Amino acid sequence: MSEANVKRVKTSEIELKDRLVAVNRVTKVTKGGRAFRFAAIIVVGDEHGVVGHGLGKSKEVSDAVAKGIDDAKKNLVKVPIIRGTVPHEGHGKFGGALVFLRPAAPGTGVIAGGAMRAVLESVGIHDVLAKSKGSSNPHNVVKATIDALSKMRDAATIAQHRGIKMTKVFTGK
Repeated sequence: MSEANVKRVKTSEIELKDRLVAVNRVTKVTKGGRAFRFAAIIVVGDEHGVVGHGLGKSKEVSDAVAKGIDDAKKNLVKVPIIRGTVPHEGHGKFGGALVFLRPAAPGTGVIAGGAMRAVLESVGIHDVLAKSKGSSNPHNVVKATIDALSKMRDAATIAQHRGIKMTKVFTGK
């Protein structure tokens, strides 16, 4: 993710809802038998443009989820949403996962699968066309989706960055 566009958010100001994306059970075979550990991928968001992801690991699923939530609250970013969809097309990449996001008309719904759906619903996007290409590893898909969302900019941000008026952004005159 490019650090220039990412807007960090404080957790004390907002009420966050968490979503469990995936739980992975890891088995270590020892002389005394099998030892299980769990890793949980969590996405948190306020459904109004703020989203974060986290990973928690523990010997118990509930402890792994709690650790994942705490980790996700440390990685919150602000995302522009216009009329329930993304402002423009975008691509995101992390590891072997590639994601593509396209704005959709009202009433379309979230056309995305698995890990992408959890991120998009947590951020508060109601209408979007999305495609995950490459790796389907939930860790990388979640990070690639947040990368794509963090690259999004709305017209007001572009106008402010360029030092011009909003009408000039759209007309070019």
